[in-house]
Amino acid sequence: MSKVGVIGTGNFGLALANLLAINKKQVLIFARREEIAEKLNKTREHKGQIINERVTASNDLEFIAKECKLLFPIVPSNNFESLLNQLSPFLTPEHILIHGTKGLHITADINEVKHLDKSQVLTMSELILKNTCVERVGCIAGPNLAKELAAEEIAGTVIASRYNDVIKEGKKALNSPVFNVYGSNEIKGVEIASILKNYIAIASGMLEGMGYGDNSKALLITRGMAEMVFFGKAFGASEKAFMGLAGIGDLMATCNSKLSRNFRVGYNLAKGIKVDETLNEIKEVAEGIKTIKVVKLLKSYGFNSPLADALYKIVYEDWDITKGLEYLMSLPVSDDIDFIK
Repeated sequence: MSKVGVIGTGNFGLALANLLAINKKQVLIFARREEIAEKLNKTREHKGQIINERVTASNDLEFIAKECKLLFPIVPSNNFESLLNQLSPFLTPEHILIHGTKGLHITADINEVKHLDKSQVLTMSELILKNTCVERVGCIAGPNLAKELAAEEIAGTVIASRYNDVIKEGKKALNSPVFNVYGSNEIKGVEIASILKNYIAIASGMLEGMGYGDNSKALLITRGMAEMVFFGKAFGASEKAFMGLAGIGDLMATCNSKLSRNFRVGYNLAKGIKVDETLNEIKEVAEGIKTIKVVKLLKSYGFNSPLADALYKIVYEDWDITKGLEYLMSLPVSDDIDFIK
């Protein structure tokens, strides 16, 4: 697998392509628009990132799928099914897909339903298995803030898959002196952890925007971790996955950094700036906004998620943030480590 493909020219996709170029002679990156591919190849720069000379952009999915047996799809969850529908005719069982999308696919209209069934909620790996002939599927997750990756600051990530050869190929492609790649067979838990930490980062941004300090944030992050584990166990994931880089590691990074899109959404909300205004400014998706609603619609499965409940009231029912905080602090407390039995 001398050539590797990245699908998506968002900040993380670009940073990942550059990291792949450390080990690979050629990296192909898919740009949906032809003019973006031409610009990237000509200027060697996009979205403020300098593009490694080994990275070549193309807007031809068939060409990339033919040339690369290892592919990293990095697109928002709302666009993932559409991408798979375009890509699927060019895939074979020989391909390996390791996605980096930290969101859920919902088969129902979440603006119309009052409840979601588990069968209506898919992780991206499950969507790949459902919509393509590819069996060797994985995901990449961890404290991977794109700007820091682009600067080649030391970082680590997890590649999770049911298949050890997927983990092996992912490590071979990405492991470097500046990027440590760990493996996990707990793909369900790794995916769920990487998804749920987004809404906790929104809450963390709110706290900082309101002027609260480190004690408050530590309380939020710790109880947010409990919420993540409760949800994961309700959906068949092992709590083990939440204790590593994709869980506590990613949670720490996104809850403490203004580079996190979800953190910035929460911070700006505390300053009176609406979600749509922030998303228009950053020009990328904050997956946590959608995740809040999904968690709310899955409540009948019995997991404990007071933080998601409070965020739902703030984001979707226009509750004042202070009122939401008072709601959280008035809830009865339980045992400290109640999420591990």
